Amino acid sequence: MRASGLPTRRRWPALASVLLLVVAATAHAGAQKEEALADSVRGALAAAIADGRPVRPAFASGGERLGYLKWLGEMSRRLEARIPEPQIRVELIETVYYEAKRAGLEPSLVLGLVQVESGFRKYAISSADARGLMQVMPFWVRSIGDGDVRKLFHLQSNLRYGCTILRHYLDRENGDLFLALGRYNGSRGRPEYPNAVLAAWKRWQYSESTVTIAGDPDPAAAAAAVAAPATSRRALPPESPARNPFSPLRLANPS
Repeated sequence: MRASGLPTRRRWPALASVLLLVVAATAHAGAQKEEALADSVRGALAAAIADGRPVRPAFASGGERLGYLKWLGEMSRRLEARIPEPQIRVELIETVYYEAKRAGLEPSLVLGLVQVESGFRKYAISSADARGLMQVMPFWVRSIGDGDVRKLFHLQSNLRYGCTILRHYLDRENGDLFLALGRYNGSRGRPEYPNAVLAAWKRWQYSESTVTIAGDPDPAAAAAAVAAPATSRRALPPESPARNPFSPLRLANPS
C-alpha cells in the first residue's frame, strides 16, 4: 500500500530539498576550540565583556553624523528582507556598528560574519552548541564572562562576545584575517569558511564615516581594550590588499 501524502516518486525530491536546506543552514556551524589563555589576556577579554558603556556613537561633526545615518539607512534597506520589523532591524544594525567599532573591526565584516554564522537568527543554535547571532560557544561565557550562557541570546551580549573573540583571534594571528576567521569557526587553515565570510562581507561594504564611541577620549582605546598586551604584539609588514583580500590593510580600508 502506498503511504499517504506525496506519491513515492515525488517524495524523494521534496525530501532532498529539505535535507539540502538543512545542510546549507549548518554548513558553517563550526566549533571553536577552547584554548588556554594567559592571565593577562583573560583579564583584558573579561574587562572588555564587562564594559557597560551605553550603545551610542559620538560624532565629531554634523557631516559624520549624516554619514552614519546614511549608512544606517542603507544597511536597513539591505536587511529588510531578512528582518521585516523596522525597530528590531535598526537596533541590530546600530549594535553591530557600536560593537564592531569598539573592537576595532569593520561593521560590514561583522554583518557578513553574522550572515554566514546564523543568517541573522538571534536564537540560532548549532550542532556544536554555538549560540546566537555570532554563534558563540558557551565556554567563552564561563571563561571570560559571568557564566550565564542565556546572555548569548541577548543582542548586545552576543555581539560583544563575538566581536571581542574575533578581535582576540586577529591579534593572536598577527592580523591575518584568513587564519583568524578559521580559528573563529574551528577550521583554521581551511578556506571554505573564510571565503564564505569574505563573500558576505563584500555584500555589506559601504563607504562609512569615521565614528568614535561616546566616552572614549581616544578612538584606538576601544580596540586596545580587547587586545593582548602591547608587548606581546608584533608589527605587521606592509601588504597589498589587491593581492590579499584578507590583508589587515583591507580590513581597515575595504575597497
